[in-house]
Amino acid sequence: MSLKETSDAADTPAKQARKSAPRKRKQPAGAKTKAKPEAAAAPEAAPAAPGAAPKKPAAETPREFVMPDLGRLAVNLLHAANLGQKAARLMMKNEDAASDMNHTLHDLQRVGRTLMDVAASYMRNPAKIVEAQSALFEGYLNLMTSMTRRLFGEEVPPVAEPSRSDKRFRDPDWQENLIFDLMKQSYLLTSKWMTDRVRQAEGIDPHTREKADFYVRQMANAMSPSNFLFTNPEILRTTLATNGENLVSGMEHLLEDIERGGGHIQIQQTDMNAFRLGENVATTPGKVVYQNDLMQLIQYEPTTEKVYKRPLVIFPPWINKYYILDLTPDKSLVKWCLDKGYTVFVASWVNPDARLALKTFEDYMTEGVYAALDAVEQATGEKEVNAVGYCIGGTLLACSLAHMAKRKDERIKSATFLVTQVDFTEAGELKVFIDEEQIADIERQMHEKGGYLKGSTMATTFNMLRSNDLIWNYVVNNYLLGREPMPFDILFWNSDATRLPSAMHVFYLRECYLENKLAEGRMVLGGETLDLHKVKVPVYLQSSREDHISPYPSVYKATRLFGGPVRFICAGSGHIAGVINPPSSGKYNYWTNDELPPTPDKWFEGAKDNKGSWWPDWESWLSEKSGPLVPARKPGSGKLKVLEDAPGSYVLVKSED
Repeated sequence: MSLKETSDAADTPAKQARKSAPRKRKQPAGAKTKAKPEAAAAPEAAPAAPGAAPKKPAAETPREFVMPDLGRLAVNLLHAANLGQKAARLMMKNEDAASDMNHTLHDLQRVGRTLMDVAASYMRNPAKIVEAQSALFEGYLNLMTSMTRRLFGEEVPPVAEPSRSDKRFRDPDWQENLIFDLMKQSYLLTSKWMTDRVRQAEGIDPHTREKADFYVRQMANAMSPSNFLFTNPEILRTTLATNGENLVSGMEHLLEDIERGGGHIQIQQTDMNAFRLGENVATTPGKVVYQNDLMQLIQYEPTTEKVYKRPLVIFPPWINKYYILDLTPDKSLVKWCLDKGYTVFVASWVNPDARLALKTFEDYMTEGVYAALDAVEQATGEKEVNAVGYCIGGTLLACSLAHMAKRKDERIKSATFLVTQVDFTEAGELKVFIDEEQIADIERQMHEKGGYLKGSTMATTFNMLRSNDLIWNYVVNNYLLGREPMPFDILFWNSDATRLPSAMHVFYLRECYLENKLAEGRMVLGGETLDLHKVKVPVYLQSSREDHISPYPSVYKATRLFGGPVRFICAGSGHIAGVINPPSSGKYNYWTNDELPPTPDKWFEGAKDNKGSWWPDWESWLSEKSGPLVPARKPGSGKLKVLEDAPGSYVLVKSED
């Protein structure tokens, strides 16, 4: 009997029923039944880790190590191994396998050179090597002493503890079981020792140190005992309790993810079938009233009889899709603004392919910002607007304002920047990926693909910045525990990746991240040298305290660059949850300070801590700049006719890389 026949013969009636049913990801025996999409369309984000799936109730996992049915366990292990081999073959058949291997080798060479620079620092100073070895030995000696005392019944504090935000070691056995506690503390000691060696290395430049620190943390995260069957108590208990059914389910999930990714592992972070655009996300009623090659402009239906005279035009990032601003009715910034009496327009950027490879950053300004202003005037008859830019959409808005200042174009009367950087000298962890060598590699990849950056490439980059939460958490949950990821609207949006045109993306990386030309007044767009000091309109700068993509110290630098009045606030949480925090949620907090001292640290010293959402503070600022109330405007009532219903067709285009 073949391996496949052996596996099929051991199938339970439930498994046979699943095989005859439509293809669907499944859960191992004993797992919690997944909620229907209607009931779980908008679960709450976990405050400690925005974007992470909700924590599984402890009752789902058995608390005892039970004796399995050895026969069923053996069959399931063989079945899981067979599925794993099939997954490996599928990855090897990927048509991009040779190119992927070439890029991987380049990456490994870069990692090797960076770590050798750190090693060379220690080789030049043998005393530092002895000091490093002594530090590691002392840590292990303290750990062994602690474990020995505990073995004899003493209560002793741990030598090494995970951070409060580290979810990997929350299972009670990581603390209660001596063996697993020893593995955990040994790992924490070693990983901290590794990162300390990088941070204490002498004679290396800051960028090399940042890269080495990032690479070492990635290796340490990958080697965590929480990521392996025999060193994770929760996985081990589940495997014994289900006779290995969790591993079979996990390998099926892995195979499905590789098939969906076209030969690449495309980890499913949420139940993608739980959400439908226009049905339970991006549901605010509106119409597409304008479109060109780069965007569709959505005008939303008013919800009040009177509205402010000046329309509100929002430019979201094109690295992801616009509906982060319209997730669900209770989380929608768009709907909240409508209910406050604003006429809201949002740019829905195209998901570009090779045909748009030559679209430049300047094109995003002319066919995005300028085209939107022209369209709003046609739709409402209003020349003057208030504008909002989010992340890279905010960077584009800042560039456009500087360009408009040179051209004496005064249509934008106020600008709100959501977690936006215009000075990139402290641009956060993404700087790890920015140097001439790596930008050249990205250019080659885009050229090979046909002129655009794959959506999965950018998604992987962002996931690596929080690899424990956004990669290894799902490797454990989906592949080793064999569970389904929970429905979560923010992760659904995060997984809906977009491609990036090569000309635009290289310009952005070089001009902003690498050379910081916008902040230094050296960027040229549309025949004008941009100077942010010439921008005199009122500016509202929102930042987030835990933002690792646009760190608040980096956002704060803009307070010294714009030439008009600036209000700076800092919200709690991170890049997404810090922005998408409606007042009804009652979550987080925000800091305010009317003064703008030279540094953000000084700003925080005099800042007031306010509970809840920053949205009302912004709306109070915005309403004063929005003019008198006028009758509400319906989409299509002006010179622009309705093209289609929101959310529009551009946002529906998926990135099938």
